[in-house]
Amino acid sequence: MPRKPKALVLDSWAVLAYLGGEATGQEVADLITTAHENRTPMYMSIINAGEVWYILAREFSEAAADKALADLAGLGIDLIDADWPLTRMAATLKARHRMSYADCFAAALAKDRKSDLVTGDKEFKQVEGEVTVRWL
Repeated sequence: MPRKPKALVLDSWAVLAYLGGEATGQEVADLITTAHENRTPMYMSIINAGEVWYILAREFSEAAADKALADLAGLGIDLIDADWPLTRMAATLKARHRMSYADCFAAALAKDRKSDLVTGDKEFKQVEGEVTVRWL
């Protein structure tokens, strides 16, 4: 019996590349398509979703940001709340590494869910020993 594919955690970098139609955004689109075909779960921390929202609201509008987040949910990306265990894990990563706090939530979620972290943000090189990163 084939092994079930690992779940994916999408970082805000990957989602913004996808939403912005960047070259690496096509790689994200392909990963999403494959995840649907294989019934692979896809997750994003609510903290990273907030990061995507504020960037889009600042660059475009709050309505555009709301629509983009609704579109992500429509793609089957589950937004995961930051409960205390996840927050503690993210805070531990922040205490040990020089990375943004939001990025620590993406890494913590990937670690917690034993998932691959999808990103192109080089900041995640610091946690490659703790998290499997799928580089874009």
